[in-house]
Amino acid sequence: MIAAEGGRAAAHAADITRLPDIEALVGAALLRWDRIDILVNNVGIGSPGDGPAHKATDEAFDRVFDINFTGARRLTRAVLAPMRAAESGVIVNISSLAAIAGANMIAYEISKAALNRLTTATAQGSASKGVRCNAILPGLMDTPMAIGGTAARDGRSLEDQRAARAAMVPLKGGMGSAWDTAKAALFLASDEARFITGVLLPVDGGASVRVG
Repeated sequence: MIAAEGGRAAAHAADITRLPDIEALVGAALLRWDRIDILVNNVGIGSPGDGPAHKATDEAFDRVFDINFTGARRLTRAVLAPMRAAESGVIVNISSLAAIAGANMIAYEISKAALNRLTTATAQGSASKGVRCNAILPGLMDTPMAIGGTAARDGRSLEDQRAARAAMVPLKGGMGSAWDTAKAALFLASDEARFITGVLLPVDGGASVRVG
C-alpha cells in the first residue's frame, strides 16, 4: 500500500516479547536510515482468558501485559537512545479507552493504563532532549480483531456485535475505523504537533466524555 502511494517501506519481522528481536529491529532501522524519527507502538492483543478481576487467568494477564506494555516499554527504551542523541524524535503509543473504562478485560485494561503512564513519564523525561511522546486512546472501532474477539466473548454474531457497539457511540455514524486512529497518529507524529507532548488523546466519538 505504501509503495502504491509512491512511498518507500521495509518490513522487519520481530517478536515483541523477545528483547533480542527488539534490539535487532532498532539496529536494522538505524542501519537502513541512519536515524529513527518516529516510533508508533501499535502491537497489542486481547486474550480469551482475560475477564473481570475475579476471573482473569494468570496466563492471560502475563501474556497480555508482556505484549501490550512490556514490549512497548522495551522498544521505547531502545529508540530513546538515538532519539535523545539526535535531540529529535516522536513516539506515539496506541493505548485504548479501556485504560479508563470497563471491567470485563482487566489484563487488557491494566496494560493500557500502564502504557498511558509510560507515555507521560517518557514525555516528561525526554522533553529537554526534544523528544515528544503522546498516546491515542481509541474507543469502539470496527476492526476484525475488535469485532471478532468481543463477539466470541459476548456470544453474539458478528453482525449483532457490530450493531450493538455502534449504538454505544455518542457521535453520529457509530464506530470509528482503524483509519481514524492512523490519522490521529499521523498528526501527532507530524511537525504540526511540535508543541504537543504528554497528551492522552481520545479518538472515540465522544465516548470518554460520557464515561467522565
